[in-house]
Amino acid sequence: MGWLKGLPIESDPTPTMNANLMPKFLIARRHPGRSFVAALAISSLLAGCTVGPKYQRPAVDAPTAYKELTPADYKTTDGWKVAEPSDAVLKGKWWEIFNDAELNALEEKVSVSNQNVASSAAAYMAARALVKQARSQYFPTVSVGPGITNQRQPILSTGNTSTPNVQSSFTEYSLPFDASWVPDLWGKVRNQVRANAAAAQASEADLENVRLTAQAEVAVDYYSLRGQDALKQLLDSTVVAYQESLDLTKVLYETGIDSDESVAQAETQLETTQAEATNLGILRAQYEHALAILVGETPSTFSIPIEPMKSNAVAIPYGLPSQLLERRPDIAASERLMEQANAQIGVATAAYYPTVTIGAGAGFTSTSISNWFTWPSRFWSVGPTATETIYDGGLRRATVMQYRAQYDESVANYRETVLTAFQQVEDNLAALRVLSTEIQQQDTAVTSADRNLKIATDRYKLGIDPYLNVITAQTTLLSNKQTAVNLRIQQMTSSVQLVEALGGGWDYTQLPTKHDVGTNNPPAAPVPQKDGPTGPAPANMPTAPVANQQPPAPHTNP
Repeated sequence: MGWLKGLPIESDPTPTMNANLMPKFLIARRHPGRSFVAALAISSLLAGCTVGPKYQRPAVDAPTAYKELTPADYKTTDGWKVAEPSDAVLKGKWWEIFNDAELNALEEKVSVSNQNVASSAAAYMAARALVKQARSQYFPTVSVGPGITNQRQPILSTGNTSTPNVQSSFTEYSLPFDASWVPDLWGKVRNQVRANAAAAQASEADLENVRLTAQAEVAVDYYSLRGQDALKQLLDSTVVAYQESLDLTKVLYETGIDSDESVAQAETQLETTQAEATNLGILRAQYEHALAILVGETPSTFSIPIEPMKSNAVAIPYGLPSQLLERRPDIAASERLMEQANAQIGVATAAYYPTVTIGAGAGFTSTSISNWFTWPSRFWSVGPTATETIYDGGLRRATVMQYRAQYDESVANYRETVLTAFQQVEDNLAALRVLSTEIQQQDTAVTSADRNLKIATDRYKLGIDPYLNVITAQTTLLSNKQTAVNLRIQQMTSSVQLVEALGGGWDYTQLPTKHDVGTNNPPAAPVPQKDGPTGPAPANMPTAPVANQQPPAPHTNP
């Protein structure tokens, strides 16, 4: 109680009544320190009592392995055909696995310039401030209110009408210091600090999830844009081929071998393809504008040079399903929100118990400025008070029920988030496995269509078949080539979406501790972990739960 150091503890010397004749409550004022020390001792004994339920992370059923891509499928899956992943999990700058310098440069701008990331970072700092606000309730509140008051009061006559009323005035000089402290007897403050710290951790996990989402969107839009460039290259080369076919039909028409109908058909084919190539510019511009926003630049000043997509299927390390619980920031955020909801039950439960306030006041007061700071002008008071709600119409009970229901809601949300994460990983593993086979089949179809076009062209030149057969073969070949390009776009975007579903390069060890979120130090930039989360869980991370374990029922632990 350093805030009381230096305050006098003896009583004011002005009372002149004999101590034997004083009432007992006045005699007690002779030793106020005894009652204060007693109240402080009781508060210290009860300070370790915390009501409310203990937190334990509910369990979820995690499969032993993913079913959509097994080691037996590696030999037929692009990326895994060459070599298995060298690492068990992704690390840090996951986009570098694609070996694309342009993509790397764009990704580096996301954490610095993306406005959604900046907004989430500000929300995280606000959540950290709430932790410090809650911790301030551990300490007493001290205030001072100096004042100089001039008063004028009438002195009424004693009934003699011949005596006029007399008025007096004086100035009061006061310098009071007040201190009050509400000891955390039932853990209300501790539970509130725990709730706010868990909420701050959830906010930081949300920040990482927003960052991961933005990074994945950059990669998806980038490969979609490169896909448009590849389609444009395909259509431009097709336009050249169609122009050659048109020139051939014109020569044959001028020599009388073919009709003007074939020329018109060739012109239609050429012009339709030219229009289709022109239309690609719309979607490419939209992807480019989307990338500008994601990296925090205006679309008017942002551009990406045209370059066809380089299909670079890679083996993405996806680890085990049990590791997913520690690798996805949205799962971490849901888990932290469960502890927040659990702590709020304790805050509501503490309302059933009395509130003890220890107050103290001291200072100087005088009607003379020259005697204001003299020893006889001192005053002080100290003592505890206790309040307890006797009847509230069921308010406290309803409040506890509300927070228990919100805890159950957070448990359901957590389990749904985990199940959705498993689904997203399986979806993208299946997509990559199936696309590898489909691309191989489509490439075979392109080869067959190309051979068909050569045969149809030769037969047309010999006058065996009409030009319509050539147009049909050209359309078939172009359609198959477009499908092949679109499949490779889908393969690259599915690879990115698999990385996102796995949590990118993040893991639970990068989450700040409850102590860190309440300090004044600014949060450090996340450092990529060189090793996967294969060691023991950190202190703020519950150990792996037992399967089918139900969430514990809230109970009181004073």
